[in-house]
Amino acid sequence: MVLNKLTLMPHGLEVLLPAGAPLTDLENETSHRVIPFGCQSGACGACVIEVLAGPDSLGEMDPDESDFLEDLGRADGNFRLACQCRLMAAATVQVAEEL
Repeated sequence: MVLNKLTLMPHGLEVLLPAGAPLTDLENETSHRVIPFGCQSGACGACVIEVLAGPDSLGEMDPDESDFLEDLGRADGNFRLACQCRLMAAATVQVAEEL
């Protein structure tokens, strides 16, 4: 099984997840609640993250996610909905600051 490293800033917390694992698996892998997952279906926006490194490591963004991020004012490409991401390779993220 291939494991990929997700680094969560600003804590510097490093978590290993199986390749292709959804980021929602973080809730089972750490006692720290570093990403506030809400609905887990991409409809609430609670889990907006800023991708600091490895944007291509989080899987393809589908049009619904892209449209929703645009509605939230986060359409510049550095932002994702964590609940819609799968860790394909190493990445570094942080919870997005509120606008």
